[in-house]
Amino acid sequence: MKRIKIILAIISFIVVAFLLIGIIVKETTYTVEVSVNKPVKEVFEAFNTSGNIKNWIPEVKSVEVVNDNPGKVGSIYKIVIDANGEEIVSTEKVIAFVPNEKVTLFFDSENMLKTDNYIFTENNGVTTIILNANCQSNSYIMACMFPLFKGTFIAQDQSYMDSFKDFVEK
Repeated sequence: MKRIKIILAIISFIVVAFLLIGIIVKETTYTVEVSVNKPVKEVFEAFNTSGNIKNWIPEVKSVEVVNDNPGKVGSIYKIVIDANGEEIVSTEKVIAFVPNEKVTLFFDSENMLKTDNYIFTENNGVTTIILNANCQSNSYIMACMFPLFKGTFIAQDQSYMDSFKDFVEK
């Protein structure tokens, strides 16, 4: 009986600790960076051509323009992603756009709300892209899980940035 009480106490502690994560950590933020051996104008244009996204994010099945604003801010795209055989529909909205300097995208993908702020700088013909990402969830349980998967988010976004670099430098 004593062992059962100890096991239940340990399980209870783990569950409480997991649920506290969602109360303490409201958002998961991280930064990734890549340098591309091309001028910023060329890199920025390739990055913001919606048809190119499949070249560095292989899971993207399709990109559909929902609303294309002339100045880009407010443009909305529907992106279908293949997640190991399961289709996930994501909505992307451009919330900031400064040519050759910055683009900020907001993604609403099921229980994940993500803001990607890309900063572009050039030094001697080499463009550096810095991604400042912010992930939140409208689901409490998912919000508890996001901090535990921060390393996975970083690795995935770094992989996409490296693939973009390879695509542009070809």
